[in-house]
Amino acid sequence: MEKTIKNVQDLYDMLDAEFRSAKQFWEPFYEDRDRPIPFFPNKPDENLVAHVNSGILPGRKALELGCGPGRNAIYLTRQGYKVDAYDLSEAAIAWAKERAAEEKLEVNFECKSAFELTPQEEYDLVYDSGCLHHLLPHQRIPYIQMIQKALKPGGYFGMTCFAPGFGGQGGPESVMDDWEVYREKSMKGGLAFTEEKLRYLLEDPFECVELGPMKEMDQDEDCFGLPILWVTLWRKPIHT
Repeated sequence: MEKTIKNVQDLYDMLDAEFRSAKQFWEPFYEDRDRPIPFFPNKPDENLVAHVNSGILPGRKALELGCGPGRNAIYLTRQGYKVDAYDLSEAAIAWAKERAAEEKLEVNFECKSAFELTPQEEYDLVYDSGCLHHLLPHQRIPYIQMIQKALKPGGYFGMTCFAPGFGGQGGPESVMDDWEVYREKSMKGGLAFTEEKLRYLLEDPFECVELGPMKEMDQDEDCFGLPILWVTLWRKPIHT
């Protein structure tokens, strides 16, 4: 039978097919562990540490999306969270499991797409360190819906993503119009967001707790931080 668009998933599949799969990019990305990638070292995001230390985040059950080699999931486990962490890359998950084993920590690392997950109000915290800005614009819709369903009422969604204006420092120089992504069939390595755009995308399902630039951290410090990223924290309302 010819390809026919009957439902929203058919439309998403058609749009996905116009681009290289994310797994094709991320699998080789994580295979060379010696590359000087700033977020390869086993150090958590500075904003995540600050939020945990402030006491705002309850230390119970957490979900990390696009966990890479596990640095934030491992940190949360050390702080008493029970963590489920997912990434598309088998190489990244293998590395994350090795790190957890070295510290004798129990973290549920799985090689799985965020779009395969169907959690129902079981997490106190959902964390995304650089996943959203690598999603195609149409993929944000099921992604944000899944996070909303995954969080318990009153739970928190923490995230880092590209800010514009850092073209010479490893980030995007400007914000691409979403329609331009489809015209050019490229996200040019990742999409930047303005504060206004983040609020537009997230203020309906969540309440904004924090939104600002990430603090820059030196290489010899225990946390990861680059000012090319936004850090933001959102709360799912208790009454929806």
